[in-house]
Amino acid sequence: MYKMAAFPALKNDLILRAARGEPVERVPVWIMRQAGRYLPEFRATRERHDFFSICRTPELACEVTLQPIRRFDLDAAIIFSDILVVPQAMGMEVEMLPGKGPHFPHKLQAPDDLKRLKLPVDVDKELGYVFSAISLTRHKLEGKVPLIGFCGAPWTLMAYMVEGEGSTTLSKAKGWLYKFRDQSHTLLAAITDVCIPYLVGQVEAGAQLLQLFESDAGLLGPHQFAEFSLPYIRKISAGVRDGLKQKGLPVVPLIVFAKGGHHSLSELAHSEYNVVGLDWTVSPIAARQAVGSHVTLQGNLDPCALYADKKDLEEAVSGMVAEFGQGPWIANLGHGIYPDMDPEHAGFFIDCVHRLTQKPS
Repeated sequence: MYKMAAFPALKNDLILRAARGEPVERVPVWIMRQAGRYLPEFRATRERHDFFSICRTPELACEVTLQPIRRFDLDAAIIFSDILVVPQAMGMEVEMLPGKGPHFPHKLQAPDDLKRLKLPVDVDKELGYVFSAISLTRHKLEGKVPLIGFCGAPWTLMAYMVEGEGSTTLSKAKGWLYKFRDQSHTLLAAITDVCIPYLVGQVEAGAQLLQLFESDAGLLGPHQFAEFSLPYIRKISAGVRDGLKQKGLPVVPLIVFAKGGHHSLSELAHSEYNVVGLDWTVSPIAARQAVGSHVTLQGNLDPCALYADKKDLEEAVSGMVAEFGQGPWIANLGHGIYPDMDPEHAGFFIDCVHRLTQKPS
């Protein structure tokens, strides 16, 4: 693993300053899933390599991470990986099926299945390929923009492990919360115990920000979110901060994105994350009122706005800029970019954010 001091000097620290609530000359912007199937260069890579082979091969993960950086004027890169590498590290098999997405051939169907998990997890052994990809990418970026590391949050990962695939209802996973309450907490705690050293290891490898994806927050009501999601989100922020301090590493900005978790924005804002991400269904004005002035917001253009013609897209971006106002903000979509988006419109979105938020010199 490379030593952090050996990395090239950073030339664009806008997103780091924005994340910490410091003044910026223009709003930084990046896009969730910015390295993905909407890019023809990514599709060309996928024709030659399967999804998890790209994740597990540092040179390929680095190349894919850099593809949108070469094409667009982005203010951050995010390492190409997947949230489901954590269940894999815990001993579960995960396949990426064409046209269907992730699939677990042997999902967790009953509490006895928890015995199949390989615990504790040696993250350096099981996830070292991610760390290698991060270190390599930091060098290949040559300091152009910061590099974001990430992890799935425990509830979202548990949902995949129990459902065995994506689901619009998560009825099986939510059923666990009602039928197997104690065992659900056992599983969530075990996932948390992997996420913390995994995120610390990403910073040790060179990540300069971290994002926690609670993608399935919206399928929990406020009481279930308060019991089965929020405590583990908070344990991760506390554990990562402590872990970084113990290793003498910089305490990098932390971002939490709980998609659909509108009911708990205030609680998320008091969970030791620098940035709270918003999906497109929440008003930035209402979000700012909920979180106060001490955290940065991130988001939240409707991804489907990128289907609009450029005139309407610019109006949508302009409206977003107005709603976020003067508070600290990182521009993004309200969820990941879709595979059929026109890359030209993604670039136009990025350029609009920069142009509409540039402060006079």
